[in-house]
Amino acid sequence: MDLKAKIPSPTVKRLSLYFRELGERRAVDSDATMSSRQLGDALGFSDAQVRKDLAFVGQLGHPGVGYSVTLLHDNLRRILGRDRSWEAALVGAGNIGRALLSYRRFEVQNFHITRVFDNNPATIGSTISERSVLDISELERELADAGTHLGIIAVPAQDAQAIAERLIGVGVGGILNFAPRRLEVDESVAVLNVDFSLTLEQLAFQVNLGRNDPAREGESS
Repeated sequence: MDLKAKIPSPTVKRLSLYFRELGERRAVDSDATMSSRQLGDALGFSDAQVRKDLAFVGQLGHPGVGYSVTLLHDNLRRILGRDRSWEAALVGAGNIGRALLSYRRFEVQNFHITRVFDNNPATIGSTISERSVLDISELERELADAGTHLGIIAVPAQDAQAIAERLIGVGVGGILNFAPRRLEVDESVAVLNVDFSLTLEQLAFQVNLGRNDPAREGESS
């Protein structure tokens, strides 16, 4: 089954949330079961939505019993690719890059940033969180046969597209992009964008919308 083509992106995001919730339940009781309603209530989804999403995983639930927490968690681990180790290359050792390198949960979750690149002479050759920073000019030589699966871009917007093309050129199949710009890549390459400014802007909009809600103003009068 071609999961990438078959499962919609919003569903994949929810599957990740189910995986996390089930992992927490499993740590408490590996023999536990959960109904779609219980799983939905824990995450703010309807039981119908949970059943629809988990249909992509397989018919693992039992009427009147629910899902085996361990069995469903294991199946989601396989589908989400969490049953294997992922090597990543980070391009950009500035503030964002340094924060990512210091985030220890990546290692626990089998995501390993194995190479770090930068173009700043003052940074090249230094060690950050036990990784040596390499010159960006060495990217192709270092990654050509390294089997690196993922690329993380934490460079200025004007440099992001060129870096993405270089990463794709050495076989990187997925890019986590922290640069505030859209990357033009082939549809065979997966790209996830993390734009802190845009996210804060959307959050501010939601807060501002609540303050200007006429219904709320009426309640306070």
